[in-house]
Amino acid sequence: MFRLLALCLVFCPVLAAQEIVKEEEAGILYRVIVAKPSQIRVVWKDEKQNQLKQIPSAAAFLRQNGEEPLMITNGGIYEPGLVPSGLLIQDGKELNPVNRRDGSGNFFLKPNGVFVIRGGKAEVVYTTDYRDSTGVSFAVQSGPLLLKDGNTHPVFKANSKYRLHRNGIGVRKDGKVIIAITDFRQAKHPTLYEFADFFRTQGCEDALFLDGDISLMRSGDELGKRGNQFASMIAVVAEAGE
Repeated sequence: MFRLLALCLVFCPVLAAQEIVKEEEAGILYRVIVAKPSQIRVVWKDEKQNQLKQIPSAAAFLRQNGEEPLMITNGGIYEPGLVPSGLLIQDGKELNPVNRRDGSGNFFLKPNGVFVIRGGKAEVVYTTDYRDSTGVSFAVQSGPLLLKDGNTHPVFKANSKYRLHRNGIGVRKDGKVIIAITDFRQAKHPTLYEFADFFRTQGCEDALFLDGDISLMRSGDELGKRGNQFASMIAVVAEAGE
């Protein structure tokens, strides 16, 4: 089961299993979930290769496959047509290849990286180091990396003025996965430097930026609420017996 902090400074949806918590760091409010790697799913398409596009469709797809989604958020950055900008592996199948090209925008702010579930373990790796999909059950590529081996992305600046709504994913030292999103309604949002530092405060040595202003995190009854369209989505599902 997930831990619940008594830090709900704004409206916090009540969930059956109380998975989502609120964390405040440097005056910025984050919505956070902690999960085991075995609970993570990355989805883009259904069994007929139709794009899922929205959180309610992803939730329905997971339930049709006998799993109960506790939380769903958008995955990595994508291109027009809701096509992932880089690697996407769903249920062991590579649906989109790794992207090592150069370009503009957050995705191409090198080093970028890949969030991977392999052999029951979660990791965030450099895109340049990703060579083999053997044993990978789920993966999503995005950029930039927030943290790698405890180090903040070298391009981030502590005095940056760019404060935006953001979501990301990281791996704690104990192997559990942290997924965090800023509270969209707050007046103050983090810089990328501060967002990376937040994952460090959560015990992560490796973390990956997912996306910006369009980002959503839904849980409980919210899973049926339509909203922005995405390519990949990342879900946390209930463990057997919960």
